Amino acid sequence: MTQEAITELAAIRAEALRGPSERATEAQHAKGKLTARERIGLLLDPGSFKEVEQLRRHRATGFGLEAKKPYTDGVITGWGTVEGRTVFVYAHDFRIFGGALGEAHATKIHKIMDMAISAGAPLVSLNDGAGARIQEGVSALAGYGGIFQRNTRASGVIPQISVMLGPCAGGAAYSPALTDFVFMVRETSQMFITGPDVVKAVTGEEITQNGLGGADVHAETSGVAHFAYDDEETCIAEVRYLIGMLPSNNRENPPTVESDDPADRRGDILHDLVPADGNRPYDMHKVIEELVDDGDYLEIHERWARNIICAMARLDGQVVGIVASQPLALAGVLDIHSSEKAARFVQTCDAFNIPLVTLVDVPGFLPGVDQEHGGIIRHGAKLLYAYCNATVPRISLILRKAYGGAYIVMDSQSIGADLTYAWPTNEIAVMGAEGAANVIFRRQIADAVDPEAMRSHMVKEYKAELMHPYYAAERGLVDDVIDPAETREVLIASLAMLRRKHADLPSRKHGNQPT
Repeated sequence: MTQEAITELAAIRAEALRGPSERATEAQHAKGKLTARERIGLLLDPGSFKEVEQLRRHRATGFGLEAKKPYTDGVITGWGTVEGRTVFVYAHDFRIFGGALGEAHATKIHKIMDMAISAGAPLVSLNDGAGARIQEGVSALAGYGGIFQRNTRASGVIPQISVMLGPCAGGAAYSPALTDFVFMVRETSQMFITGPDVVKAVTGEEITQNGLGGADVHAETSGVAHFAYDDEETCIAEVRYLIGMLPSNNRENPPTVESDDPADRRGDILHDLVPADGNRPYDMHKVIEELVDDGDYLEIHERWARNIICAMARLDGQVVGIVASQPLALAGVLDIHSSEKAARFVQTCDAFNIPLVTLVDVPGFLPGVDQEHGGIIRHGAKLLYAYCNATVPRISLILRKAYGGAYIVMDSQSIGADLTYAWPTNEIAVMGAEGAANVIFRRQIADAVDPEAMRSHMVKEYKAELMHPYYAAERGLVDDVIDPAETREVLIASLAMLRRKHADLPSRKHGNQPT
């Protein structure tokens, strides 16, 4: 091989690494955005990135494309490591064709997705593209179809994480929606099917890109984004943290770490954190902090459907998924959004062998015309279906209230929880004592000389008969009533026993879950 050929290769590779121009790079930085290679450098361990098809160029002609054939064709693909574990990645390069997807661009993504599935390793997409490359017409649209098909095939097989670092419009928004987790950056990333101009033309409404599909909108209102951050560096650092909580694929367990937090650490503070009065609110985050290793957890969908908490944490170094009622928001009731949020999280944990711990303090489902007409029945059934279908270890803990259908849905023993514990403050019943007394004893109350005194008496009688803390335990619906201070120790010991749990679902193509 001649030195001339080596020199030529080095020059070509340098051109591919450099990108289109310094001016394009400066324009990217001026928007507060990093380049694709800078983002990959933050995501992966230093020096670990191995690029695939760096020298790929498009073959399209017309509309001036034949005169512009940059290397990489606007997307950088390859693999590297995150804390030593293999991770595949593709990153749109907005400096080239605005990151728009063409035939060659799509083929590169298809290849790296196929490699990730075959290798059984997580796939991270760093999205900063303007959608389909208009000059390539239907070929570009077909490229998106191939991505969607692979997203679906990889679902529940390898973790798929979408990081939104720029605009994502039209059909391109559906790939992130098919993945397990969506990260967004405020001000610089947006997602929408039809942009502000189309919205204005069709409906007359005027709205900005961020107002229509910015990070805060999707983190708080639509629920499309699981995480939203102020800058790319923080966002990508959190992606690395999440990957550290997930297994490489559905055939492996999540990574374990050595924990310095004693498994038998008592939580006496829990006696005071949770008021005995079921009508007094408290912050369930503080309970979670007290239970998990070093008080450290990663909340999923933190700002959407706040009446339920979904989080990943570790107990004695083992990853667990936590689903918890949040009495500070809507008293912790279940509604349409919280049911959807928790159902998706339960499915994700089950797919990737993450045990589930459910902390229950739920007064029921949210009543109202909007909820009924919005389909609370089918949306609530999503959470019920997800729990019933889950085969990972499942432990539920009833802190205070567990009323009606919401008690059943929140991983009760009757729908398959492996172990159910309760604190001495628990109240498990069809409904609250006041409501129950009004129904059961309405005639006695109405006929009484002092209806209020009679109502108060009947409420106390109902509580004494059917709502005392040991009623469910006496009937085998709760495995044990425990001291709150011993909760961490009990959970860790129970999870250790269940670690080798194996359960097979009936043979079927797939279930027909509520939509």
